[in-house]
Amino acid sequence: MHLCLFEDDHVAGLRPFVETRAAYDLRLAGRTVLATAADAFEPAGLVLHARPLVAEVTRHAHSGAVVNALPDGGDVLFLNGRYVAEGGAARRQLEAAPAQDGPRAFVQDDTLVAAWVPDAAARLPDDLLARPALTAGSFDGLPVTTLDDATLLRRPWDLLDTLRPALARDAEGLVDAPSGAPLAERPHATVHESVVGVRDEQIHLGAGTTVKPGALLNAEDGAIVLGPDATVHERAVVRGPCYIGPKTHVKTGANLEGTATGTWCKIGGEVHDALLQGFSNKSHPGFLGHSVLGQWCNLGADTNNSNLKNDYGTVSAYAPDAERFVDTGRQFAGLFMGDHSKCGINTMFNTGTVVGTNGNLFGGDFPPRYVPPFSWGGASGLTTYRLDKACEVAEHVMGRRDTPFTAAHRSLLAELFDRTRAERAEHHD
Repeated sequence: MHLCLFEDDHVAGLRPFVETRAAYDLRLAGRTVLATAADAFEPAGLVLHARPLVAEVTRHAHSGAVVNALPDGGDVLFLNGRYVAEGGAARRQLEAAPAQDGPRAFVQDDTLVAAWVPDAAARLPDDLLARPALTAGSFDGLPVTTLDDATLLRRPWDLLDTLRPALARDAEGLVDAPSGAPLAERPHATVHESVVGVRDEQIHLGAGTTVKPGALLNAEDGAIVLGPDATVHERAVVRGPCYIGPKTHVKTGANLEGTATGTWCKIGGEVHDALLQGFSNKSHPGFLGHSVLGQWCNLGADTNNSNLKNDYGTVSAYAPDAERFVDTGRQFAGLFMGDHSKCGINTMFNTGTVVGTNGNLFGGDFPPRYVPPFSWGGASGLTTYRLDKACEVAEHVMGRRDTPFTAAHRSLLAELFDRTRAERAEHHD
């Protein structure tokens, strides 16, 4: 069986994070949406459908997958790239699909969640995956099963709803077996004898991890997973559940809880219920809470975000696809910052602030609660961040993490720059 992750016509609701990646490449905790689905359904082959904007970077990121073309033969389970393959009735129904006699579509609230198509190349149009979006109409004529508990990501803050459940799943799915050995005796890690571990059996250390003197790892409320070559520095406090990605540094005196990072991040200060997609820095003192950062972000020293309104009401946030503020339904919602965005020292972010790709913010007071892609400035006003300069900085920053800034990256940013001109005209001074 092949597994095909596809994008539908609702992915724009996940901006700013889908401005630079397919929806299924969003990190949930220790794994992405795609990796979670692949582990759940264990396909023999992987097929990916991606919008034109992100198709080339998707090919680059997944060189072993077929992108925007049906496989030559075989059965295919098509899965919405916004679907989180957690437990529940929906997943059980999808797992049982291959045992059914013929093809079938699975729909929830008029949204296509999945489709099971035996011998897909013979049954479906050759150009199916060349279309910019797949919908229920793409599989007209198939019998339909209605689902009622499938989790579909709709807005950026949905990643906060799925964060802690994903941390719990990944503590089981990413670890071969718990270790009962004291932390300082784990043979594949370097842990100073002064490190305090609470519930050691819930603390999982990847190969090459280092935990330095005086650090506290408390797994009473959830597992702690340190990825390969991660480092927890002196006097840092990590309270589970947490996933610390490979090569990530938890800086001296940091205070983390309910947080997940991708690869090669730097984290300092107080970080609470936050998700860092990878290669991003929040190295210094300051608070980051109920927030999501994309890749290649950098927060200057003493950056703080608000995650709770003074009246304790639900937080609103700007939805670029709807061109208006919407109710998140959450009492706690902080900063949602797209890839390659940066902010200077002492930056303050209001509750529910959304920053698009390649924002460059500085100055006193709060910047606007919506910052379009390629914006430069702050509370005193925004202007356009030049594309050539943004690409120059991206190339330099990515090179520091041994990651090439490819022609595909440059082309994507150029197209995104053009597509968002009207937004900048509306929101800039």
